[in-house]
Amino acid sequence: MRWSWFTSDHFFNKTRRQRKEREERAFYENGSLLLEKLIVCCNAKPIPIRTFSPQQLLQATKNFSFEHLVDNIWYKGSLEGRIVLIKPSYGWADLAINNLVISAKMSGHSNVLKPIGCCLHTPSPIFVFEFPANGVLADRIYVSLVTIRQHQPMVWKRRLKIARQISHAISYLHTAFPRPVIHMAINMHCILLDEHDVPKLSDFFFSVSIPEGETDVEVYYSFRNRRFAVPELKATGKVTEKTDVHSFGRFLLELLTGEDSYNITRLKIDKDSSLVAYIHNRAQGSCINEIVDPAIFAEDGEGGATLEQQLQAFLDLALTCTEEDPQTRPTMVDITKQLRRIERLRII
Repeated sequence: MRWSWFTSDHFFNKTRRQRKEREERAFYENGSLLLEKLIVCCNAKPIPIRTFSPQQLLQATKNFSFEHLVDNIWYKGSLEGRIVLIKPSYGWADLAINNLVISAKMSGHSNVLKPIGCCLHTPSPIFVFEFPANGVLADRIYVSLVTIRQHQPMVWKRRLKIARQISHAISYLHTAFPRPVIHMAINMHCILLDEHDVPKLSDFFFSVSIPEGETDVEVYYSFRNRRFAVPELKATGKVTEKTDVHSFGRFLLELLTGEDSYNITRLKIDKDSSLVAYIHNRAQGSCINEIVDPAIFAEDGEGGATLEQQLQAFLDLALTCTEEDPQTRPTMVDITKQLRRIERLRII
């Protein structure tokens, strides 16, 4: 499976003149978009982003060959002696540029996937990022994928640390800039792991900034994928920082249960329900032993009352994050503090 457009007749089997004209047109259009977003998002401050030619990326991936394909959506490549992640954007150039600009803006945070450069000579830009050696977090958490990928289930201590680190990255996104940025699509597949399992937040395609003096912003594109839908977005078409809090709460529930919210394999949930709705309904009683990923209880050397206290506190936090009313949800800053307190509980 290759990225067919990039290696097909639509691009490379043209005359040299046609290819050059096409590359120049794409570079002009994408470069204009990039400059516009840099001015708006970064106050025109210089951000070190390198540009690569299509030929460099073809060579880096051996013509985007199947053997370089990772997770069906991106490629492992070698540029100037460095292993990198090469990610085509598959259309929607404006959203692709948005991803690049916000990734660059966030690149100083240790838990954000760092951009190295891009290719603007193709109709849809191609990104070059640092390489996440241990892949996508979903492959290490979802019960169904752990079996398929033949991974060891991730231990509880590491899950908890990843939750706190990603929470801090989202807090930074919300508070570090004059205009808070809403990620909009927090999920297991947008978090990648380096060789030490340090999590890296990525995929800022749909991210939006809240205008100065405002507390929300209307989004004009359709979020038909229910993975990213939250109650207020469906009801009003507007999002706030609390929109990310709801998505993060769902992420916490997935870390706790090992289940994909909308592809549940272990828990007996009605096909028309969701993980969030199911656990909110079950939370009236004592459900911690029922919902927690059994691999967590099976860990050698861990257990006892303190583990259950950690798990219950983690569940309570996730439930608060996924409340229907945005006003009752905590901020990401408060969530980070609570996760740090949960980590400090010592397991006997």
